[in-house]
Amino acid sequence: MSRKQKNVLIRIIVSAVLLIGLLITERFVDISNAYLRLALYLIPYLIIGYDILKKAFKGIIHGQVFDENFLMAVASVGAIAIAVYENGSYSEACAVILFYQIGELFQSYAVGKSRRNIAQLMDIRPDYANIEKDGEIVQVSPDEVSVGSVIVVCPGEKIPIDGVVIDGNTTLDTAALTGESVPRSVKVGDDVISGCINLSGTVRIRTVKEFGESTVSKILNLVENSSSKKSKSEQFISKFARYYTPVVCGGALALALIPPIVRLISGAGAMWGDWIYRALTFLVISCPCALVISIPLSFFAGIGGASKEGVLVKGSNYLETLSKTKIVVFDKTGTMTKGVFEVVDTEPANGFTKDELIEYAALGESYSSHPISKSLKNAYGKDIDASLVKNVKEISGKGVLADVRGNSVAVGNAKLMTAQSVEFTPCEKSGTVVYVAVNSKYAGCIVIADSLKPTSVQAVKALRNCGVRKAVMLTGDSKKVADAVAKQLGTDEVYSELLPENKVEQVERLLGEKGENEKLAFVGDGINDAPVLSRADIGIAMGALGSDAAIEAADVVLMDDDPLKISKALKISRKCIRIVYENIGFALGIKALCLILGALGIANMWMAIFADVGVMVIAVLNAIRALSVKNL
Repeated sequence: MSRKQKNVLIRIIVSAVLLIGLLITERFVDISNAYLRLALYLIPYLIIGYDILKKAFKGIIHGQVFDENFLMAVASVGAIAIAVYENGSYSEACAVILFYQIGELFQSYAVGKSRRNIAQLMDIRPDYANIEKDGEIVQVSPDEVSVGSVIVVCPGEKIPIDGVVIDGNTTLDTAALTGESVPRSVKVGDDVISGCINLSGTVRIRTVKEFGESTVSKILNLVENSSSKKSKSEQFISKFARYYTPVVCGGALALALIPPIVRLISGAGAMWGDWIYRALTFLVISCPCALVISIPLSFFAGIGGASKEGVLVKGSNYLETLSKTKIVVFDKTGTMTKGVFEVVDTEPANGFTKDELIEYAALGESYSSHPISKSLKNAYGKDIDASLVKNVKEISGKGVLADVRGNSVAVGNAKLMTAQSVEFTPCEKSGTVVYVAVNSKYAGCIVIADSLKPTSVQAVKALRNCGVRKAVMLTGDSKKVADAVAKQLGTDEVYSELLPENKVEQVERLLGEKGENEKLAFVGDGINDAPVLSRADIGIAMGALGSDAAIEAADVVLMDDDPLKISKALKISRKCIRIVYENIGFALGIKALCLILGALGIANMWMAIFADVGVMVIAVLNAIRALSVKNL
């Protein structure tokens, strides 16, 4: 609790004690002097309400008359005036301000709690970077570190700038960025992103970006600017409050003047006090605090809760659009697949074992830098002994011939096997097939492919459970590979061999086919996905490995590249929007009912207090639920 909140709490307690004390005293002691009674009740009233009166007065001076402070000030001062006129009770006037301040304190605490959750994300901002200078480590501002510099990150420190590990190994806490609680191990050659906390060993990192372009800076900018992009619901509430308050003030004035005048004309008693009291009650009831506070708070909490789970939403308008998503279109490579070639299957033949097959292939390709060669060497998993490999000959478009341990080895495609007169069995499996022959004897084949991410299949199922009616995959890969991946994923449609402009055309077609109230989301990661991300109703980018262009073009960023987070984002958005609609319906419904009852003279000031403060407290409590997204 802040110092200001503590001060308000003390004033609430003091005022409440004095008010209760006066009410008890009046039950046993008759305070006949009207001026003394007024003076005594003004003490708790001014203790709790002086700032409301001050704000209302400043608002009138600056031409900003119609706000909640003005409504409360008029209602409470009016109630005091009626009490003076009728020598009645001052308790209602004091209670109006007292309960209003209780509601405001509660609201302030709730907003503070939401901001603290956001602030936890803000803790990823690094304060300094360690650079080596003349053999010593010097702390400098991250802004001063240029691309290609070597920085040192010790245990317990934040990684200040994106880079590549060049020395040491450690584990990183990525929870603030991705929501993932399991530490990530890194070694020499691994990419690391800023904002992660180094847990164990000291590492030296060569920077690949300036601080302003690093991951941590982009995340902070996204979160800090999210409040500027308002949803339709927020825009509606802002416009509503702007016109609503003057209307209800006019209604209260009419209620205070017209009925008494009509009664006077008809010859009945005017009953000014009764109708003014009704008007004041009407004013208290009409205060739009619940709507004005709870709706932005709901979106703020929703964006904050999503950020904690590694889902960055650039504004409440995107959160609202995301909730209506019924069609999800996604790229294949790097989005639903790992984007890295690796050995996915082996078929040894003619007495060769799996390990022998991999070993001959890896040694035969050991002098090549081709991605396929790298994947074979990774599958081998051992240091390559160059002395075992001689007479290496690359045949363009076919493969490699080499002597391995004195054996003639051929590693390549079907064309190489045919050229070497090797009898082999064609492999029909999806992916890049590498055939191996040893001394002109077929040893088997190895299938290399870009494998699915562990959660991709589950991600598509989760989308269907979220009410997504169509899942579509777009890719530039061959039809054979694309169809195989789509079958594994269980997508409704797949389109292959697409150029970037072809992807835009497919999205345009799908946009034309969707329902009026349906939205289409596109999920991608590459620079070639940027045009599609911009064209879709809602663009979702993979943030960890995704390109800068894709992240800039997207409306939602998944920080850990996990496609399962797509359904998580949908669930968060729908929970948030559901809470918003609940608050709007509840607040307007209760206020409409109480306004009618107040105009008819059925509702008193205590009911008015509930219609204002009580509804606000309930709405704020409901809004805070948007922060709870862990178990969605």
